[in-house]
Amino acid sequence: MGKLDINKKAKEDSLLATAYRLFTTKGVSKTSVSDIAESAGVAKGTFYLYFKDKYDLKNRLVAHQSSKLFKSALEALRAEEREMSFNEKMIYVIDNILTQLEGNHAMVAFIAKNLSWGVFKHAISSAPHGNDVDFREIYDAILADAPSDIEEPEIMLFMIVELVSSTCHSAILYSEPVSLEKLKPYVYRSVNDIIERHTKGLK
Repeated sequence: MGKLDINKKAKEDSLLATAYRLFTTKGVSKTSVSDIAESAGVAKGTFYLYFKDKYDLKNRLVAHQSSKLFKSALEALRAEEREMSFNEKMIYVIDNILTQLEGNHAMVAFIAKNLSWGVFKHAISSAPHGNDVDFREIYDAILADAPSDIEEPEIMLFMIVELVSSTCHSAILYSEPVSLEKLKPYVYRSVNDIIERHTKGLK
């Protein structure tokens, strides 16, 4: 990598890191492109060399932070020596991710407020940027051991992601309606039900 490429990468990394800090402290709506550029020490015009707008940058951050969580959980799963069914593997990955999020409330607030299936779809279909985690690789790894008779695996994952992110957000941040630990068994039972429904069909 030449000096010019290194400089460009450094500016992009600075914009990403700065935006994440501002988004998690001030919120996306109260953070402007000017705020990000000024705090990152670059000209406002430089921002648009890397991102279309702050929402494009936000989606990059959501996808990147989410994929890091999944990657860490999958690495932990691979280190396990015991045999597990597909359902057990899914629960293991979800539990690992929730444990990671429980210790990082800023990330919980940011991801849960901005997570959408559209962000996932874009991350899956797009080539990773720089040091970004390859979400396509993670997506494929999650489904690699899935039973061959699962109907509409993408819909299944969509349902699971929406269920977990929506129900666990308040439990982690505010212990509402109950603590995360008390909520987990019910969430996991629902995840199992979703997987079973997609395995057995819709009848």
